[in-house]
Amino acid sequence: MTPQSSPLTPSRAAIFGSERLLDRRRLVVGCWVLLAIELAIFLFLIAGTYGLIVPLDKPTTSDFVSFYAAGDLADAGEPQLAYHQAAHYAAEQRATKPGIEYDFFYYPPVFLMLCAAFPRLPYLVALGVFEAVTLAFFLLVASRIMGDRVVFLALFAFPPLLWNIGLGQNAFLTAGLFGAGTLLVDRRPITAGLIFGALCYKPHFGLLIPIALAAGGRWRAFAAAFAAALALCVASLILFGWQTWHDFLAAAVASPGVYESGRVTLAGFVTPFGAARLLSGSPAIGYVFQAGVTLAAGALVAVVWRRDLPLPIRAAALAAATLAAVPLALFYDLMLAAVAGMWLLRADGDYRLPEWGKVALVALFVLSLNPRGLADAWHVPAGTFITMALLALVATIALRDRRILPRDTVAATALSNS
Repeated sequence: MTPQSSPLTPSRAAIFGSERLLDRRRLVVGCWVLLAIELAIFLFLIAGTYGLIVPLDKPTTSDFVSFYAAGDLADAGEPQLAYHQAAHYAAEQRATKPGIEYDFFYYPPVFLMLCAAFPRLPYLVALGVFEAVTLAFFLLVASRIMGDRVVFLALFAFPPLLWNIGLGQNAFLTAGLFGAGTLLVDRRPITAGLIFGALCYKPHFGLLIPIALAAGGRWRAFAAAFAAALALCVASLILFGWQTWHDFLAAAVASPGVYESGRVTLAGFVTPFGAARLLSGSPAIGYVFQAGVTLAAGALVAVVWRRDLPLPIRAAALAAATLAAVPLALFYDLMLAAVAGMWLLRADGDYRLPEWGKVALVALFVLSLNPRGLADAWHVPAGTFITMALLALVATIALRDRRILPRDTVAATALSNS
């Protein structure tokens, strides 16, 4: 099967165009320019974080300190204390400096199994290793989705990538697992299910996966995902005990109060709930707005997967809808938007992404430079606009073709092209 004929490997001309506004050369130049701007901003922020520009009133650190401190408590034989703010905060300060701002830890004990490995290294070394390994994993998945080396330049120029590194977050791991699961769901459903199951470390990002797999009749993947999640939960229960799970559940029940109160800056949200709260809506209004979008996103995923549209369209719909459906996603979680965008471009050979669609992707790409800053300065939910605009674009591309493509037809087409 040649790369040009494969339904899963579009030609470079199909992705980037040849004589259109957004051809390959312009894309490369634009990415280099944006990357240079981002690196300058990134270095400026690092210098400011460490007091090299103006003296700081108190020390600062990255979000990774939350993971490191939780792992330190687990290594010390007290994993349940990761869910007790006083003990967890004390561990964060031991890892860095006294007086840092507290970073919450609401991840299930499944994630503690990974966090427990971090304190075996010094804090900054562990941070660097975690970001490097998870980034490499994400880039590997991205290269398999796109099949073009220019994707690396585009991804390094994608602003949330540097935000994730700077904050020490885990969005590379989440996006990598999500991308790998969608990449394998048709060809290796059991492997895909196992990968999807691993998302139980950040369970709300798996919200729509069961809907997609059930609607699409991917029952082997569905069963494998459930088995993987169950196995990881049981393993963490054996390692850390019921008390840890009890304290996690208690902390999880109380966690909405933290996000409703604004203790986590509302400007950083990229969800409908965050937008409603930022625009002076009450938490109740935020939840109603979020519930409506979640239902609509779930319906889109169900329709697209039920119709068995080509994998790139199904995968893009699932990634974009997930980002809109969860009430808690922050601006570094826009790495999942990169997965949706890559799958949209992958589908361009069959679905002919219109020129305005490519322009929209580029505009959202640039807007992601600093959505939190825009929201702070102008009091507009820039991050949520990115999420909703991407979902609208995917829905437009997916639903404009009303054909129902049975699996037998897809398989026959693939065989005829081989």
